Amino acid sequence: MRLLLARRIRILIALMIRETCARFGRSLGGYLWAIAEPAGGILLLAVAFSFVSHTPPIGTSFMLFYATGIVPFMMYSTVANSTMLAIRANRGLLTYPVVSALDTVVARGMLDALTYCVIGFILFPAIILHDGAATNLDAAALALAILMAGTFGLGVGTLNCVLIGFFPTWQNVWSMLNRPLFVVSGVLFSFDSVSAGLRDILWFNPVAHVIAETRLGIYGVASDGFVSLSYVFGSAMALFLIGAFLLRRNEGSLSQA
Repeated sequence: MRLLLARRIRILIALMIRETCARFGRSLGGYLWAIAEPAGGILLLAVAFSFVSHTPPIGTSFMLFYATGIVPFMMYSTVANSTMLAIRANRGLLTYPVVSALDTVVARGMLDALTYCVIGFILFPAIILHDGAATNLDAAALALAILMAGTFGLGVGTLNCVLIGFFPTWQNVWSMLNRPLFVVSGVLFSFDSVSAGLRDILWFNPVAHVIAETRLGIYGVASDGFVSLSYVFGSAMALFLIGAFLLRRNEGSLSQA
């Protein structure tokens, strides 16, 4: 069992290295640009929104408030979209018996999650120092939020990977369905500032829990009774297990689709 686990880990690491080289080039500058590009885009949006509203619902810096919403949202979204296309991007590798379709999905998810971890670790301190923003950091809550975003994105992406293999138009349908999620996930507002009825509806959005936990990690301010770890991780695990089971059962046909 230990040997099988070690072998699986080596395969995942090798796939992550290959994916890094394929997407970002073989130089360090390519990966740094892959970090700088989304970080710069997030920062520009944060600056733009800070001119619209100078008073954030939490804390003293609207730029930081916005960043604590958009970074975890983008981590979930990027992991979900990247893993969804894992088989299509790595079809040649699946001819090797040692590499499974699920390996390519997990490796892509881990790489994108780590990339957005680096973006967060750069962006949050930079904004805090620039704005002199008041914070009350909770490292455990922040780490938990990162894990929530990555696992839920992986769960969604794994199931979607199967769905677009059988129904290619699902990629367009999912893109359309996923767009309103930005608005209802709490990127631009605090869940304590909305009515109880709306808050009860928003509770069913797992990404909203991720953002609320991120803000707990940065500000030390919890949305009373809002975050449910069992709901987020349970949803992520259910989606991942269903997707992984279907991948295993239909790997041959999916890799040739």
